[in-house]
This record gives sequence, C-alpha cells and structure tokens, in this order.
Amino acid sequence: MAAFTGLFWRDLRLALRQGGDTGLVLGFFVLAVVLFPLGVGPEPAILRRIGAGIVWVAALLAALLSLDRLFEADYQDGGLELLALSSLPLELAVLAKCAAHWVATGLPLALTSPLLALFVDLEPEAIPTLMLSLLIGTPALSLIGSVAAALTLGARRQGVVLSILVLPLYVPPLVFGAGAVEASASGNGAHAYLLILAALTLAALALCPWASAAALRQALD
Repeated sequence: MAAFTGLFWRDLRLALRQGGDTGLVLGFFVLAVVLFPLGVGPEPAILRRIGAGIVWVAALLAALLSLDRLFEADYQDGGLELLALSSLPLELAVLAKCAAHWVATGLPLALTSPLLALFVDLEPEAIPTLMLSLLIGTPALSLIGSVAAALTLGARRQGVVLSILVLPLYVPPLVFGAGAVEASASGNGAHAYLLILAALTLAALALCPWASAAALRQALD
C-alpha cells in the first residue's frame, strides 16, 4: 500500500507542479463549452435541449488531451521498466497512475461543470446531476484511456491512434452521463442512468488495469 500511495502522490505532484495537463484540459473544456452557443446560436430552448450533451462531449474530448502522456514519460526515462520489476504489481501501478490522472484532470472537469452549465442555460435542478454524473463517469474515462495509452505506447502518431481507439469506448459513459442530466432536467429522475454509469466505472476499475498492464508488458518486451 505504501508503494501504491507513493506512486499516486508522485504522479499527482508532477502533474500539478508542471500544470500543463490540468491547465490544458480545463482550458479546452471551458473554450469548447463557451464556443458551442456561438456556433448554434443563443436560443435558450436549443441550448437547454443539447446542454447536457455539450458539456459531456467537451469533457470527453478534454480528457483525451493528456492521455498520451499517461505512461510516456516513464517509458522514455526507463521508469516503466522499474515499475514492472518492482514489488508493486503492475496492475496496481496502473491504477495509481490512473487515480492521479483523474485527480489532476477529471476532478477539475467535474468541479468546473456547474459554472459552465450556465453558459448552455441548463435547468438549475439538473446542475447537481451534471456534476455528479461527471464525478461518477470521468474515472471510467481515465481507466479506459489507460488501455489505449498502453496499447499505443511508442507509436509515432500516438495521439491520433489513441483517439481512434478510445473514442468508441467512450460512447457508453457519454450516453448515460448525458442521459442522466436530461432525465433530471425533464423531471423523470436520473437514478437509473447514474446507477448504470456507476456500473460502467466499476467494470472499468475491475478490467482496465489488467488490460493496461498486459499491454505495457508487451511494449516492454
């Protein structure tokens, strides 16, 4: 457990000290949401209808921006080989890095979402559901993204290949995350959507570290 927490805090300190990942992700998220009303028009009824999808799509695309650096630095400096040879199972090392990635990127997206919901004229009663859906769903984005990041490690155009691999896998969290917000706005209740979203995150938590670790071992061979 000490090795796990040490790796988590080390990755988190690096991400926050450099500031690039968090700033880039938040900047893209804010700009994408703000630009949508300029593109589709300021009509409140239209924005209210598509607001949940706008915020979730922007969060999903923002989460993609830093995935290619999830393992890249350790791969380049040999740290990944040390992790593979350490007493900490590689699956737990992947989980620690995903947790640090989520705290540095996914958590700020969720905390910023209530403010951005105002730009798309989202119903006030749906804003807590939006934030909760992002808190539940963004860990799945980091976990699923770790598999694609491991599979594309060392590729010449890693960012492009990673996006092609991971975007189809992001569809279920997007559908149920946006659906939860729309159901809350319409008064139908978002409980079922949030439960399915939580199930997706738990499934990713159980499966993705193993898949990522296998792909990393293949990259190191």
